[in-house]
Amino acid sequence: MKKVVQGLAAGLLVLALAACGSSETSTAISEDKIVVGVTSGLHEEILEKVKEVAAKDGLNVEIKAFSDFQMPNIALVEKEIDANSYQTIPFLETYKSEHGADLTHVGETVLNPMGVYSHKIKSLDELKEGDTLGLPSDPTNSVRALLVFQSAGLIKLKDGVGDEATVLDIAENPKNLKFVELDAAQIAKQLDDLTAAAINTSYAIKNNLQPGKDSIYLEQKDSKHHNVIVVRTENKDDVAVQKLVKAYQSDEVKTFIEERFEGSVIPVW
Repeated sequence: MKKVVQGLAAGLLVLALAACGSSETSTAISEDKIVVGVTSGLHEEILEKVKEVAAKDGLNVEIKAFSDFQMPNIALVEKEIDANSYQTIPFLETYKSEHGADLTHVGETVLNPMGVYSHKIKSLDELKEGDTLGLPSDPTNSVRALLVFQSAGLIKLKDGVGDEATVLDIAENPKNLKFVELDAAQIAKQLDDLTAAAINTSYAIKNNLQPGKDSIYLEQKDSKHHNVIVVRTENKDDVAVQKLVKAYQSDEVKTFIEERFEGSVIPVW
């Protein structure tokens, strides 16, 4: 009898622990509310429109804006938010690699196109032998700029260099262009000293340069440096996440972006 009682007690203990465990590991996002992190500025503005569209589908989108580019991922990992919308795939992959974060992108959003700007020429066809081009010095944006220059037909990179490309990997440079790497935030301020330069959208806008109007070449829509919606991998199939992506990738949001930003921000879905 004692053994039977002990067996029943052990069984009840296992069931209790299992029930407790299942409660603690239940991490699904509520079907009717989702908290989304963004960086302040254009991403926040777009999410306000997404929130409006999502409400028609019964989803309440709470927006949490950050001024720092690392915090939306940190907040997502720590479950302070349910999703974020502000980063490119290369940025996400670097963060995951450095921090071991189990995050997944679930939907494409917009491209903030890197542009080539100049105070001296009005077309890339005007570039002459030995002219100087500026580009960001940080690895992620340096590669991005080199890919923009390659897309524009100015250079050709070595085969297979991929995301590890540097100016030393330029295999073909028909006009013997010179490349100067500068702090990304300072390039626009030094544009008078360069023939032309590749500048990120955010820094261009801060210096009164409108990508859709003032650039002489823009990063193409198929660039892998477009932005994505990111969630914890365990939540990628949740109903609220699917509704968020659906609202973002709606015709209503696309029209808003095209009319509001006039080519400075490009929908990619």
